[in-house]
Amino acid sequence: MKVTIYGSGYVGLVTGACLAQVGNDVLCVDVDERKINMLLNGEIPIHEPGLDKMVQANIAAGRLKFTLSAAEGVAHGLFQFIAVGTPPDEDGSADLRYVLTVARSIAQHMDGYRIVVDKSTVPVGTADRVRAAMLEVLEQRAFNAEFDVVSNPEFLKEGAALDDFMKPDRIVIGTDNPRTTELMRELYAPFNRNHDRLVVMDIRSAELTKYAANAMLATKISFMNELANMAELLGADIEKVRVGIGSDPRIGYHFIYPGCGYGGSCFPKDVQALERTAREIGYNAELLSAVEAVNYRQKDKPFEKLQKHYGTNLEGKTIAVWGLAFKPNTDDMREASSRTLMETLWKQGCKVQAFDPVAMEECTRIYGQRDDLKLCQTAEAALEGADCLVIVTEWQQFRSPDFEALKSKLKDPVIVDGRNLYSPEQMVKKGITYYAIGRGC
Repeated sequence: MKVTIYGSGYVGLVTGACLAQVGNDVLCVDVDERKINMLLNGEIPIHEPGLDKMVQANIAAGRLKFTLSAAEGVAHGLFQFIAVGTPPDEDGSADLRYVLTVARSIAQHMDGYRIVVDKSTVPVGTADRVRAAMLEVLEQRAFNAEFDVVSNPEFLKEGAALDDFMKPDRIVIGTDNPRTTELMRELYAPFNRNHDRLVVMDIRSAELTKYAANAMLATKISFMNELANMAELLGADIEKVRVGIGSDPRIGYHFIYPGCGYGGSCFPKDVQALERTAREIGYNAELLSAVEAVNYRQKDKPFEKLQKHYGTNLEGKTIAVWGLAFKPNTDDMREASSRTLMETLWKQGCKVQAFDPVAMEECTRIYGQRDDLKLCQTAEAALEGADCLVIVTEWQQFRSPDFEALKSKLKDPVIVDGRNLYSPEQMVKKGITYYAIGRGC
């Protein structure tokens, strides 16, 4: 089947590569000439395990192509996927300018029936706005063309996106046209063989489903962080509490790990956008506001632990930081807890020596060259001459370090662990002062 995808960022590129992988003819359209040239050369602008090989293989097979031409994209595919960014506006609502620009481009160039698929995360009612924008352009052209707008939200986890797409838990299709349902079913048939994962509903319900899913997961994280803060004051160990409640199948272990807050491109933006939607319809979504407030506050926890150890004046300290990405297996630093920590440390007159397996280039892109930031080539190098260590991202390689070597490199044998990687009892035995989240230390 012929598929056009607008946007070659995280969602668009993963969607395009996976659809090409099962034999479809996919054309990705983007306005960024540098990015298109990179992709044509088989270079990937994002870090996602396995994506580079899949893209390269499908380019070589002729199933995946890239272009700057919207007209070429409209001519190519029956399916027109909109997978452009929807960044938060100043008021927290999703900015739909890119989505609507693509919708108008499709209407400007279409010469027959098209299925326009909203893949970007968009607020409820976006499909209506896409349809209205397209009808306006078609009317200006005096061209009567049939089209359908479908909501098909993505549920991709950064670091595991290929598996999520190729082996989905569910495929949500929001449409009001039974014919379109069958065409979407045909497109997704290769991912839907063992049992029917297609969940078909009306468009507005599909649009809300994406926000509801992310808000629910964000709520679990903030709830556990709230409990962690209580556990510290009560003398309880939140890790033991986590095991106790996670064993209940109604709760489960997913997303109940306490830490120094969530980040990334989805949870913060989507919770804000959903809360903004609630305000627009006159509803006070208190729980959503609390989820966001708890997460915002939680990102200050590592710095608070440093102040607990050193006092309020940290000027002149050099802090080793392990982990810059908002989570493992990605280079994404959007809303990352590391950014809150480093920016606070710099305001206090501290220097940072940081290491991350994949996010150092992204860190340089964001902050440039700074006298108070040293990006180190290894985790061990980040410790050299530092006063103490703060762990922000739970990369696997941080889980079992050489603690004796760590102690010898640090001026003070102090670890502030924002992800609860180690046992407090073991740290005491090793002579390390250990501060974790919600563990009484």
